[in-house]
Amino acid sequence: MSVEITGPRILFEIPILGGIRITETIFNGWIVILLVSFLAWFLTRNMVTKNPGKRQLAAEKIYSMLMNLVEGVMGKKWTGFAPYIGALFAYSMFGSLLSLTGLRSVTGDLSTTGAMAILTTIMVIATNIRTNGVFGWLKSYTQPVALITPINIISEIANPVSMAFRHFGNIAAGIVITSLMYAALAAASNLILGWIPVEFIANIPILQVGLPAVLSIYFDLFTGFLQAYIICMLTMVNVSGAGE
Repeated sequence: MSVEITGPRILFEIPILGGIRITETIFNGWIVILLVSFLAWFLTRNMVTKNPGKRQLAAEKIYSMLMNLVEGVMGKKWTGFAPYIGALFAYSMFGSLLSLTGLRSVTGDLSTTGAMAILTTIMVIATNIRTNGVFGWLKSYTQPVALITPINIISEIANPVSMAFRHFGNIAAGIVITSLMYAALAAASNLILGWIPVEFIANIPILQVGLPAVLSIYFDLFTGFLQAYIICMLTMVNVSGAGE
């Protein structure tokens, strides 16, 4: 049994600025962006105030669920962050579910989850400065006592790192386990049918039918949704906490 698990492949290179390499993550990321943009356009086009159709009702339901979630976690004064939270959730979820189509999950790349965590950290710092001023933000690192300032600084750095690795680790683990399972089932199928003299029949991976679908439901569907929800919850808690 031979199994090769690598990072995102380089698909092609744009010959400008010394060469810009386009990886699977970048290419698939744009697929997710276009998909989410199309869904947003499709659900919200030709909206009416009377007798809305099912498409508009679905859009309004999604909007109300998002606003209720943000208001319930962050408070009413922070509902302005709802578009960002919605975009973050959609990109993370569809980026993980992309593996259901046979493409590599966008969130299975640390650069993607790292970018999400860095952007969230910038928003946390900006919210803190906007609420307490630059001096108040710097002073927060010395609280409750100045002695633990180094610990507070380390905690500030560790927070986005933990967010990035948590999201990446769960999705990447699914990619690895699923690849190993596919290879193991293919080897077992060959062992069972290897005695048949017809090469075509002997190489049919019969054991790959069924079980991989169950694994895909967990690692792709459930884990993808769960990790998207978790990163949004952490973002809301951290941003609203910075604004206190």
